[in-house]
Amino acid sequence: MSRIEQYANPQVLDLVAYEPGKPIEETARELGLKPEDIVKLASNENPLGPSPKAIEAIRKIAGQVHIYPDGAAFRLRSAIADRYGVRFEETAVGSGSSEIIELVCHAFLNKDTEVVAARHAFSMYPIMAKLFGASYVEVPNKPDWTHDLQGFLHAITDKTRIVFITNPTNPIGTVVTQQEIDDFMVKVPDHVVVCFDEAYHEFCDSPADTLKYVREGRNVVVLRTFSKVYGLAGLRIGFGLAPQSICSLLHKTRTPFNAHIVAQEAALAALEDQEHIRRTVDNNRKEMKRYEQAFADMGLEWIPSQGNFVLVKVGEGRKVFQDMLRQGVITRAQDGYGLPEWIRITIGLPQENTKCLEVLRAVLGK
Repeated sequence: MSRIEQYANPQVLDLVAYEPGKPIEETARELGLKPEDIVKLASNENPLGPSPKAIEAIRKIAGQVHIYPDGAAFRLRSAIADRYGVRFEETAVGSGSSEIIELVCHAFLNKDTEVVAARHAFSMYPIMAKLFGASYVEVPNKPDWTHDLQGFLHAITDKTRIVFITNPTNPIGTVVTQQEIDDFMVKVPDHVVVCFDEAYHEFCDSPADTLKYVREGRNVVVLRTFSKVYGLAGLRIGFGLAPQSICSLLHKTRTPFNAHIVAQEAALAALEDQEHIRRTVDNNRKEMKRYEQAFADMGLEWIPSQGNFVLVKVGEGRKVFQDMLRQGVITRAQDGYGLPEWIRITIGLPQENTKCLEVLRAVLGK
């Protein structure tokens, strides 16, 4: 019998599947630990959980899950438009902002096109580029680990269709400034769609304004998510903000009912709970300072982060990840991102961070 793989698309055979953070349940089974004794600081989730208002919205809608959701997500998109000062027609929702990335790739990529992004960027970018047969061009970061937007301009060719600017970056956590973005946008050619991936926007001290380019009708897509500061990662709901001409293409490429009814209702409620967002950001800033002080005390190198995570250099990153895992702390090794000496740690609750730092000190002999 012939192997079915020989009939698959070649670009699929060459793909390396996305590797998510290790789940608590799997770790508990493998190591014989109790789930409640495990601290997961691997996937940049909100340690405070979802908004209480979102939980109540989920309870209320649970009895209606036999009904198809509003395929146009009218109420949610209207609320998003109001919150961010754009028109309804300039919004699109998806199963996480990762689906919006896929929709943009559906609309603009093929085997004769190119994608430009920074080195050590979100791993979904090269996966999507390869899936659609496009070439993937990496631009090295500047010495301070930030995007080199001048390097991006040099990398753009007539074949370039999408540029990903991740701000703050994942997994590094650095940001590009408003001036750098404005200078870049003056020179970027019209055949390029600039995707500002802003999943961690709410954690920034001084976030850049990219929505002005949506309002100006520029070829941009601003990506946001309910997975991080809003605490709805398990419901897979995100959104994109773009001029109507681009949004209409995204709606043509999405599947019907791509945002399910529970996710839409929870997102609506979460969007209104600004107090929950404030508590989340406050916890992140306070606990980030604890990590930075602890790293300094241990003599470790780290990259100052504007996200809800921090990258720290520990030597053999995969080994340190495994050693910490055996003691019930899940972090994220970075060898898959070309950073084998580093691990990424999500900022958790105070007690979670205390355990993480205790285990890290023990593993490193600090």
